[in-house]
Amino acid sequence: MIPVSPHGVPCWDVSPSWRSFRKKASRVVYGLYDRRLIQQAAGRQPRHVGVVLDGNRRWAREAGFTDVNDGHRVGATRIAELLGWCRDAEVELVTLWLLSTDNVNRSPQEVAALLEVIPAVVDELAEDGNPWRLRIIGALDVLPADVADRLAAAARRTEGRTGMEVNIAVGYGGRREIADAVRKLLLRHAENGTTIEELAEVLDVDHIAEHLYTSGQPDPDLVIRTSGEQRLSGFLLWQSAHSEFWFCEAYWPDFRRTDFLRALRDYAIRHRRFGS
Repeated sequence: MIPVSPHGVPCWDVSPSWRSFRKKASRVVYGLYDRRLIQQAAGRQPRHVGVVLDGNRRWAREAGFTDVNDGHRVGATRIAELLGWCRDAEVELVTLWLLSTDNVNRSPQEVAALLEVIPAVVDELAEDGNPWRLRIIGALDVLPADVADRLAAAARRTEGRTGMEVNIAVGYGGRREIADAVRKLLLRHAENGTTIEELAEVLDVDHIAEHLYTSGQPDPDLVIRTSGEQRLSGFLLWQSAHSEFWFCEAYWPDFRRTDFLRALRDYAIRHRRFGS
C-alpha cells in the first residue's frame, strides 16, 4: 500500500519500507538493463579507452560541500571501480586524465588539494592485489619533485604485472606532449649526427609517434568525458585522430556502471570510418 499525506497526496518517500522496496526494484531494473547493454556490446569492445574524469568541483558545489576540493576526493574513490568495469569488459588499456598542465596553473589551494589526492589514489592503485600495471604519462617536471618521485615509485611497484595497463596522465597536455616528442626526436637525431635537412627528408608521423608519452601503445578506440562538456581540452590530441567519442552529462562522482556500459554499447554499434 502506498502511503499518503494527511491531504491525500501519495508520499513516495515517507515509509522506510517503501524506500527499501524502491531501492531493491531499482537495482533489479538496472541489473537487467546492464545485462542487455553487455549483450549489445558483446564482441566489439574497445581495446584502449581514454577517460576524462571531469566535473568533480561542480559536483561538490551542487552537493553542498563547503570545500569544493572534496569533489576531487570523492572522485578519487571511484577510480578503482571504473578500472574494475574496464577489466570485466576485457579492455586492455585505460588512460585516465587526472591533472592537466592547465590545472597546475590554477589557484594554489586547488593545486595543493590535487597534489594531495592524486599521489594517494595512485598509491592505492599500485597496492598488492590489484592486477593492473601503471604507467605515468605527462610532463612530470611541472610537478613538485617529491610528487613526481612518488608517482614514479608507485608505477615501478606494478612492473611485471600481466593485467590491464593503466596510463595515469598527470601534468598532461596534448600540445605539450607533441612538443616534447618533437624535441626528443630532434635531440636523438642530433646525437646521431643527423642534419635538419636529412631529417626533413625522412620525417613522417611514425617518427613523432615513437616519442610520444604513449609510445608503443595502441591509440584509444573510445574516449569518454563526463560532466557534459563536449571537447577534448587537449586530451590525447595526437592519438585520438580516429577515436570514437562519448560524452556523458553526469559529473564524474556520479558516473555509473550503466553509463560506462552505454558508452561501450554505443561504440559497438558505430561504423568506424577512421577519418574518412
